Order: sequence, then structure tokens, then C-alpha cells
Amino acid sequence: MEHINLVETFSEFKEFKNIDRETMMRILEDVFMHLLTKKYGETDNFDIIVNIDKGDLEIWRNREIVEDGNVEDENEQIAYSEAIKIEPDFEVGEEVSEEIKLLDFGRREILSIRQNLVSKIQEYEKDNVYKKYKDRIGEIITGEVYQVWKKEILILDDEGIELLLPKSEQIPTDFYRKGDTIRAVVSKVEMRNASPVIIISRTSPIFLERMFEAEVPEVFDGLITIKNIVRVPGERAKIAVESYDDRIDPVGACVGMKGSRIHGIVRELKNENIDVINFTSNSSLYITRALSPAKISSIKIIEDDKKAEVYLKPDQVSLAIGKGGFNIKLAGKLTGYEIDVYRETDTDSEDVDLVEFSDEIDAWIIEEFKTIGCDTAKSVLDLTVEDLVKRTDLEEETVKEVVRILKEEFE
Repeated sequence: MEHINLVETFSEFKEFKNIDRETMMRILEDVFMHLLTKKYGETDNFDIIVNIDKGDLEIWRNREIVEDGNVEDENEQIAYSEAIKIEPDFEVGEEVSEEIKLLDFGRREILSIRQNLVSKIQEYEKDNVYKKYKDRIGEIITGEVYQVWKKEILILDDEGIELLLPKSEQIPTDFYRKGDTIRAVVSKVEMRNASPVIIISRTSPIFLERMFEAEVPEVFDGLITIKNIVRVPGERAKIAVESYDDRIDPVGACVGMKGSRIHGIVRELKNENIDVINFTSNSSLYITRALSPAKISSIKIIEDDKKAEVYLKPDQVSLAIGKGGFNIKLAGKLTGYEIDVYRETDTDSEDVDLVEFSDEIDAWIIEEFKTIGCDTAKSVLDLTVEDLVKRTDLEEETVKEVVRILKEEFE
């Protein structure tokens, strides 16, 4: 083997690792330069020539011709008698170039070349993946489910790069099998044990933001600005939008004709209920909009404590709180205020706090009614049995018994 034709020898790595030809040549050069340094010490007098077109690599050593007996460094000097064996016309003081053959390296050194090349390629590939995805944080990617585990899902992108979707980043109702296509946003990229770990998320507010950018051209073009997004993944989300162009209705543009734009997003998020509201710097109006679909009677803002006291009619309280308390919780996060809901009562009629019935109704049942905004007898009686069963986790028989007890109070 007179030529060190390694491009073909290591083509398997090029194919498998998807490394471009120039990078492969540079890696080859680095590997051989390292080997030459170990074998000869100084390498300033070596030239490594990589021929991309032919796919070969040549190593040449340049040495100065000196008089016989005056060789002080065999790596950088060659005796005249040896030089003329290479080329009879050489003279003392000239430079001679010799090609280093693969046979000049021992078996162990050749194995070392291969091991170093493998190591360099793996190192390059890991670094390349890390840099590539570090720049893609916040982008939506599409991949194929490769393996489903209890705590996470392994996904492959279109280049075969591994991505991880932890359980905590999955929508609770997400269910995937091997081979399924999945969409998520790149959430975090880090190095663990010298290998890149790419975490993707479907629960991040950024995922919802990117979905709106994809579905609503006005958001993508910057005509509509998303001011804030809060989510309870799979349950409910609130998004505040604003447009500086009076001709554009930001809410209408985001929802689309008959909900055409938002429906695709809702389906992707497993029927997550999405409220789109107009952003405003008017705190009272902002909180009023955030508590939609409930209709607020009045509101008192305590700016120093960032608190808001909201007064509603009895039939609106449960709407303001929402199923599982999600509506009021998200409204608070969206606006930055701690929201307290108060029921407006008719001064001509008497009402009784549910706590007053603690001798007849278990405390945990009373707490269940309070979680849906029913803290008085009349607030419970204002709703039908069906509504109460639907909004609480109580059995129908339990609800009927509570209603019976409360009705007796007013009879």
C-alpha cells in the first residue's frame, strides 16, 4: 500500500455520521498530525496533503541535505549520501521531500489511527448536535416516536438525532406508540457525560406561542403581539394578545372564521380550552377580560398588594372559578394579581354560610362545594343537581341529600 487512501477505508463513518467531506478530511489531518507528533516529535517539517477529488491522503517529510557525518537531527536533516539515493541531482543545502508510506507505521499505530478517527468523529458529531440544537431552543420540531418508557419517550428527528420528551413535559392525555409522529418545542439542550441531551416539551407556554405563529400569519408577521401565555396543559390556557394596527382585531384574527385557526391548535393540545383576550394596561379591564366567561359586577384593585377583589352575581361565581379552579388561577397568573372572588347578595334576602351546616354536612363535602365557589346555602340551591354533580367530585345521592338539608333551612 503506497498511498494512504483512508477516505474509502473510513467511508462508513461518513455515511453513518453524515459528516461532510471537508470535515472528514480535516479530521484525518488532525489524527495523522497527532500520530506524527508522537512518532517524530516536531512536525513543522511535515506536509499532509488531502486530495478531496481522488479521495486519498499523502504525508510528506521535508529534510535539509547536510554533509555525511553532520546529521544532528534525523527528523529534520538527511545525509547527502542518503539524499542522492532518492534523487541523484540533489546537492548539500537543498531540501528533500519524502513520502511517508502506510507501511512505515506499525500495526499498533495503524489501529491507533482508526481508534482516534472514531473518537474524533464521535466528538465532532456530539459537538455538532449540541450546537445545532442549542440554536434551535424555542423552535417546534417534528419527530417519530422510537421508544416509549414509563418516565420519558425517545424520539428521532429526520436526521436520526435522539430527543427526549419527559413525562413532565407531556400533556396528561398524551398517548403515543412507536412510529407515531409527535410535535413539540425544543426546551433545553445540555451536555451529560460528554453527550448532548435534547429535551423537548409539549407543556411549555412557548409551544402554544409557536403554534399560534404557525397558524396565525398576523402573529408570525408581528402585526399581532402575544403579551403573555399561561397554561394548565390539557385543561385550559389563556393568551393575551395586542395589535398596534387599529384595523386588526387581534382576538378575531387568532380565533379565525368560525374558529378555523384555533381549532387546529386545540386538537394538537388534546382539546385544551384556549381563551384569547385583548391585552390592556387598564388593570380592572384586564382582570375582567381574564376572568371570562364570567361577568363581573364590580372590581376593587389594591395596587400596593397586587390584589383584586372581584364581586359577581351568585350564578357567575362558579364560572369565574372554573372547573378545578383553573379559570381564576390562570387569570391571576396572566394579570399578575391575586384575585379574590366575592358573591353579591341581595340585602332583602337572608343567606346562610355552609359552615353553619357542619353538624349535618361533613366538612370535606362543604369544602368540595367551596372549591366551585358555592360557600352559602343559596349559592348551592341556585344550581341544579346535575350542575353540582358535574362541577364537583360528589355522588348524585350526596348532592341530593345536601340540597334537601339546605332547602329545609329556608322552609
